[in-house]
Amino acid sequence: MQTIPVGLVGVTGYTGMELARILAVHPILKLTRATSRAEAGKPLKAIYPFLEGFPAGDVGISAPDAADLAGSCKLVFLAVPHGAAMDYAAELLAAGLKVVDLSADFRLLDAGIYADWYGLTHRHPQLLPEAVYGLPELYAERIKTAKLTANPGCYPTSVILGLAPALKNGLINIIDIIADSKSGASGAGRKAATGMLFCEVHDSFRAYNLGKHRHTPEIEQELGKLAGADITVSFNPHLLPIDRGILSTIYAKLTRPMPVEEVRAVYAAHYADKPWVRVLPVGKLPETRFVRGTMFCDIGLVVDPRTNRLIVVSAIDNLCRGASGQAVACANLMSGLPVDAGLNLAPMMP
Repeated sequence: MQTIPVGLVGVTGYTGMELARILAVHPILKLTRATSRAEAGKPLKAIYPFLEGFPAGDVGISAPDAADLAGSCKLVFLAVPHGAAMDYAAELLAAGLKVVDLSADFRLLDAGIYADWYGLTHRHPQLLPEAVYGLPELYAERIKTAKLTANPGCYPTSVILGLAPALKNGLINIIDIIADSKSGASGAGRKAATGMLFCEVHDSFRAYNLGKHRHTPEIEQELGKLAGADITVSFNPHLLPIDRGILSTIYAKLTRPMPVEEVRAVYAAHYADKPWVRVLPVGKLPETRFVRGTMFCDIGLVVDPRTNRLIVVSAIDNLCRGASGQAVACANLMSGLPVDAGLNLAPMMP
C-alpha cells in the first residue's frame, strides 16, 4: 500500500513528541509536515535527537500554514492547546483535510458546557455535531467515516474503559460513582511551571483540581451515553512522581450482590474483540509499568461484599493510549487502515 502523507501542527509538546516517535516507524502514515513557530527552520532531529537516523528526523519544521498542509497532506494531527485547535480545525477542514484534534475543543457536544469548564466561548460550534469522539472501543465505525475526530482526554480514557462494561450491563448504580485517578508528570504538558520542576514533583504525591478538573464533563458525557441517563461523577486527580502513566481506581455500588468472577466474566465478554483492553485474572491488579509506551488498558476488578462496591482499577500510558497513540488509531481508521497499524507496541521495561 502506498504511504499516506500526514501533518502535525504543534510538534514541541509531549503529545507532539510522542506522535513523532510513533509516526517515525508507522508503515503507512508518513509524517511530511511538522509545524512550530518557535522551532521553524530546523529539522525534527534537531529538537528530538531520538529521531536521528529515521526519515522523520529529516522533516523540516515550518510555521503552521493551512495552504501548505492542504497541498502536502491528507490528514493533520492537532497537538496544540484548547482554544487554538478549534480555529486550525475549521481552516483545515475547509481546505479538504481530515483532522484528528488532541485538544479538548471538540470533545464536548454542548458548547455551553465547554464554555463553563474551559472559560472560553466556542468559536466554531457548528463543527461540534460533526466531531466523532475518538475512542475506538466505542466508536470505531463512526471514526472510519469521520472528517474530524476529537481525541479523548487521558483521564477519561482510563475511566470510561474501566466502567463501560459495568454500565452497559447494569452491574452498578449510576449514583455515587467515584473516580480516583493518578497521573505521571508528563500529563501536565511540557511548558515551564514551578510546580512541575523535578524538585517539586520528585518524592512527593499530591491531589489537584479536586471537584473542578476539566475532564469531568467529558467523563460524565460519555458515561451518560453508556448508561442512557445523566451521570454525575466525583472525579479526583492526583500527580504521581513518575514520567508517564495513569492509574484510576473507580468505586461504584453494585445493583445486586455478585461474586467478582461474575463481574470479570461480563468484562471479558465485553472486551473479547478489543485486544488493547486486557481484563486481568481475579486477584491481579494493574500497574503503570506494564502498559508504559503502549495502547493497552489493563483492568483489574475487586468486589467488596462488605460495602457492596465494585472497585475497578485501570492503567494506561497517558501519552500513548491517553493521547498520541489513540490519535494514530483514529487516523488509521479514518484512512481505511487496520486500527492497530503501527501500534503493536510492547511495554517499555523496566
